[in-house]
Amino acid sequence: MGRRFSVLLALWPIFGAASPAQAADQLVQQPWTDTRPQPRGPALLRQSMLAAHNAARAAAGVPPLAWSEALARDAAAYAVQLARERRFAHSPVPRGTPSQGENLWMGTRTAYSYDEMIGGWIGERRLFKPGRFPKVSRNSDWTAVGHYTQIVWRTTTAVGCGTAANATDDYLVCRYLPSGNVVGRDPLTGMP
Repeated sequence: MGRRFSVLLALWPIFGAASPAQAADQLVQQPWTDTRPQPRGPALLRQSMLAAHNAARAAAGVPPLAWSEALARDAAAYAVQLARERRFAHSPVPRGTPSQGENLWMGTRTAYSYDEMIGGWIGERRLFKPGRFPKVSRNSDWTAVGHYTQIVWRTTTAVGCGTAANATDDYLVCRYLPSGNVVGRDPLTGMP
């Protein structure tokens, strides 16, 4: 699904209006979908993901993350697997040694920018409430904030992301070390 825009079209010559002033009463709003592919590439992915993660972390008062090429390779390999198998599910735990945290996103191929992809995860902040995991959601459903809590988890120090696509969908996978979303710990302090 592409971006939807509205375009006002003056149809006075078509409707035979005598003047542009009379045609103003006949303006028609037409939906238009922007199907142009969004920019892609490893450098843009790294820049976009690291900037968005660190902006969210700064707003939460936690230290910034460093980019990890090793995590990015693991994330990209799993994104390729998801795209090839046309499925959307977290990888089996544990992921690596030590265990990696993971955020997943899937959407229409080329329709979303990297900022839009991560924006959904960061947008979960509106339902976040401070506390010990999993009691960190205003609606009592930790899954409604689990991407956000992984992003801002204080003791997480590194992130790496990768993407892949099939004929219809893009997949984004981000991996984190150390893993967040640890039961009984506070995301913003890392303390029990």
